Amino acid sequence: MIYRCLLPVYVLAAGPAWVLKMIRRGGWTSGLGERFGKYREDLEFEPCGQVHVHAVSVGETMLALKLIRAWQNRRPGKRFVLAVATATGRQVAEAQAPEGVRVVYQPVDFRILVERYLKRFEPSQVVLVEGEMWPHLMRSCACRNIPVRLVNARMSPRSRRRFRKLADWVRPVFRHLDAVAVQEASDAEIWQHLGVSADRVSVTGSLKFDPGRQQGRAGREEFGEMIEALAGGKPPVLAASTHAGEEVVLANAVFEAGGFPVVVPRHAERREEVLQDLAKAGGQGVLRSRFQVPVEPGKWVLVVDSTGELRDWIQAAEVVVMGKSFRSIGGQNPAEAIEAGKPVVVGPHMENFEPLVSRMVDAGGAFRVDEEGLIGVLASLLDDPGLQSRCAVAGQRVLAQHAGAVDRIIDLLEIG
Repeated sequence: MIYRCLLPVYVLAAGPAWVLKMIRRGGWTSGLGERFGKYREDLEFEPCGQVHVHAVSVGETMLALKLIRAWQNRRPGKRFVLAVATATGRQVAEAQAPEGVRVVYQPVDFRILVERYLKRFEPSQVVLVEGEMWPHLMRSCACRNIPVRLVNARMSPRSRRRFRKLADWVRPVFRHLDAVAVQEASDAEIWQHLGVSADRVSVTGSLKFDPGRQQGRAGREEFGEMIEALAGGKPPVLAASTHAGEEVVLANAVFEAGGFPVVVPRHAERREEVLQDLAKAGGQGVLRSRFQVPVEPGKWVLVVDSTGELRDWIQAAEVVVMGKSFRSIGGQNPAEAIEAGKPVVVGPHMENFEPLVSRMVDAGGAFRVDEEGLIGVLASLLDDPGLQSRCAVAGQRVLAQHAGAVDRIIDLLEIG
């Protein structure tokens, strides 16, 4: 009841800022009707009965696609609906979804819109990825006897503290979860405290960190050509998923260590801001989206302002530095870099990826440094291919502890 009353107030208060944010990211008007529960009747898809996987943005969408591909490998011909919340998530989903997956926008979490969505599709079950919680969706599914299962359940330290304070208020919502797949045994307690019964909480390992059966990727040739045109023979170092204030710091550290910086901002719409920051610091940014080989030599920084290509840029790098770990709190996912066999460097703030990162650092599979120590670590890695190899192998050993997580999650989802 409280959520139902407060949601319209929140939408009115936060709506203008949300619209501005969506305009900056682009594509916000596409599928607008779907956000209000109005969907096309695509004849090639069954009208109801599919598994619906919900993912908010790009990161969750990539995990959802990983789960769907593995499930289709087990059950050839199985169909899914992938419901996303952002234009960037939809862009990635439509570009990478396998056959038999319909991509839609999930409805805004108003009860009337959710009911319209459920009436249209009648899902056999709804799978939420990571921290996604939609009270009206969960309640409406419970009323229709549609199972709702949360996979790769993740809760940051900040969210844990907040939910503990609000436990009495949120328990009625969390009790609608039919299953919760957590990444670590230590994660189970918080979900039980918030109202999920112990028999519904399973430790599966991480969907994100499961290396699965992926084959080695060759990368994209044109990415190597872009780097070669700018780097002047220097080894490429990737600054992955950076946030505001990090691009200049990381690019300068890479230059000082003797490398060539490739910067991938977490949000591509920050491209002009990143270019301006680099220019103020004496660098010269070149956008991947408007790439042209410079006529004159310079202190070039390749700025990747595209979506869904991070994995291929990782393949092109010698060393990967994780963003959101130097100037922001929480960090970004290092798993793709580890899977690719790259040495990983992180900053002091990787709270959202503990205890994995601490295990990697202890095993020699990653380096954790502050801004002052970054140049030295990068220089050591770039000067010593053997150190790069040892770091990469150690990181992959730690990641292997999550092997089989995808299969365990699918086992859980196929129950009942």
